[in-house]
Amino acid sequence: MNLGLLDIATLRAGFAAGAFTPGDVVDAVYDRIEAYRDPAVFIALRPRAAVRDEAMAADPSLPLAGLPFAVKDNIDVAGLPTTAGCPDFAYAPGRDATVVARLRAAGAVPIGKTNLDQFATGLNGTRSPHGAPRCVFDERYISGGSSSGSAVAVAAGLAVFALGTDTAGSGRVPASFNNLVGLKPTRGLLPASGVVPACRSLDCVSIFANVASDAATVLAAAQGMDAEDPFSRAPATVALPARPRVGILKAEERIGGNEAGYAALYERSCAVAEGLGWTLVEIDDAPFRAAASLLYEDAFVAERLAALRGFFARSPDAVDPAVRAILERARGFDAADLFDAQARLMALRRQAGAELAKVDALLLPTAPEI
Repeated sequence: MNLGLLDIATLRAGFAAGAFTPGDVVDAVYDRIEAYRDPAVFIALRPRAAVRDEAMAADPSLPLAGLPFAVKDNIDVAGLPTTAGCPDFAYAPGRDATVVARLRAAGAVPIGKTNLDQFATGLNGTRSPHGAPRCVFDERYISGGSSSGSAVAVAAGLAVFALGTDTAGSGRVPASFNNLVGLKPTRGLLPASGVVPACRSLDCVSIFANVASDAATVLAAAQGMDAEDPFSRAPATVALPARPRVGILKAEERIGGNEAGYAALYERSCAVAEGLGWTLVEIDDAPFRAAASLLYEDAFVAERLAALRGFFARSPDAVDPAVRAILERARGFDAADLFDAQARLMALRRQAGAELAKVDALLLPTAPEI
């Protein structure tokens, strides 16, 4: 069967009308996976029959009943190994991560674990022993990372939606490269218990979907407090004004501004926003970019080492060379450096807060031109 774009509303309407069943969707997804030209998307798959049976048994009244989804391989799924893109790190989780368990309780069915930049460290999708997933539009291009396989799985129609993680762009970058919605929620809104940490204080579980309403549906099913995650939080209600103020970059701060086509696309997006009745407000992006640089170029990189210190001490050669270099760099910082970095971050946070106070939302490029 040819399902076309896999979006939740269309699939649920088809189920309700009797046009097809959840089992048919599972079969279509597995047929696509078997035929797909890129073998680097998935690290592990559940058996088709088991997924089909679980989908058919789902209560049709549930919001995600029978819908197959993919999971980045740093998020636990019971019955499948978690490797974080490093075979020597692999372990067998005894239960699902909280977000996976909540999605299953809402009727969704995990099909397998997707490829990633090892230990979720990277933005290009090439730091994996399982190969580099390619952009769905042109195999000459990278998929983006670190949630590379999750992005390609959704964009190629191999899953209805997928879970990734996002610490410094790992969800939003591959989503943008593959024309998807990449939702990075507020830290802790999706609990991170059962997730291999990259930077525990900043890690967010992210969502890949074809349309924004699907991302919202998945978020609603999985969000909320979790006693096992000290960073978890309850959802907040935020009301937007009728005419939102949207922050845009000053001309001199626009990433990729020297490339005419890239700049034109950003200008077009700003024009669309203005046409919707939004008020465009130029903001200073400098404090945001300076804060981002602290994550890899300053003492905060030590948090990545903290998450993997024991494994890295035992098995340094099992780590991808580029990831290893980042972890080695972390050893060059001490506690005093971290306190200095925290002070710089607090100053930047105050500057960024002043810019955010001017607007209700931001409209920014996701990445430089490629």
